[in-house]
Amino acid sequence: MIVIVVVVLVAVGGSDDSTTPAPSAAATSKASPGQAQEEPASERADLISFRLDDRSQAGLTDVWVVWTVRNSSGERSDYSWEWEAVDAGGTRVANGSELETDVQPGQTARGEDFTTLKSVKGVKLNITRFNRTASY
Repeated sequence: MIVIVVVVLVAVGGSDDSTTPAPSAAATSKASPGQAQEEPASERADLISFRLDDRSQAGLTDVWVVWTVRNSSGERSDYSWEWEAVDAGGTRVANGSELETDVQPGQTARGEDFTTLKSVKGVKLNITRFNRTASY
């Protein structure tokens, strides 16, 4: 008789599939001085900013997504997230995914990627999935 053993490895870290507006500025603490914060920040708080940068000029469209990630965990981490751009009428006009790897504890990483957007006017970014895992 032959026995086959299958091992499934699950990555360390969680996954957040809720849709939320993308951060646009540095995160600030909600606790007042002298007041203890009720719960630790989620891994999504590591995405400090994620915004559109319109570099269009002379009639040529050139729109990018720009981000800043700061590793608040105690181990080297990889970040992946999915996003969507929604116009004022609620229609998705673009979407994509981003990856930032090997971010050391306490380290800040910045990145950018081009988009197919023709304009940023009235467009809002949403994070549709976010995940931080340990780097190996």
